[in-house]
Amino acid sequence: MAPRKQREIFDATLRLVAEKGYDGLTVEGVAERSGVNKTTIYRWWPSKAALLGAALVEAELLEFEPPDTGSLRGDLVALVEGIVRLLTEPPAREIAVAALGAAVRHPELDGRRFFADRFARERQIFERAVRRGELKRSVDPMLVVDLLAGAVWIRAVFRGAPLPDDFANQTVSAVLGGVTA
Repeated sequence: MAPRKQREIFDATLRLVAEKGYDGLTVEGVAERSGVNKTTIYRWWPSKAALLGAALVEAELLEFEPPDTGSLRGDLVALVEGIVRLLTEPPAREIAVAALGAAVRHPELDGRRFFADRFARERQIFERAVRRGELKRSVDPMLVVDLLAGAVWIRAVFRGAPLPDDFANQTVSAVLGGVTA
């Protein structure tokens, strides 16, 4: 399939899930919006779950490159700022909340693929930090990412609270430096 057509299919998939939720997402709707025949879509992705799973990882709308600022702290602040944008700016916010929320209720939609793909990229931040001598090798990178990303999800999505401009900085400081006196 031509990359441009694939981009149009993924874009249509993500925008539809944002508008109608996972239950309202249909391959027929994606076909109509993308201008691609539904049999063509089914040839590449056997179900809407498979299509959405691929779109979450491959779509330009959710594209992700790990930051490389030259320091662990800088990389983590940039990472949190990226997660803040993902979860607060349309259309990414609606897509992430609808699609990843649906993954909890619908095991056939493998949301783990999205998180595994992102974490495989995020891991580079920690590998570089260990090489630079900024981080102990024994630190669990997934725990650090979960603490940082979890803070954004809880505050922005579940609490619906505004995030101050220095939220990324505060969050990274709390994780790297701890919070005790």
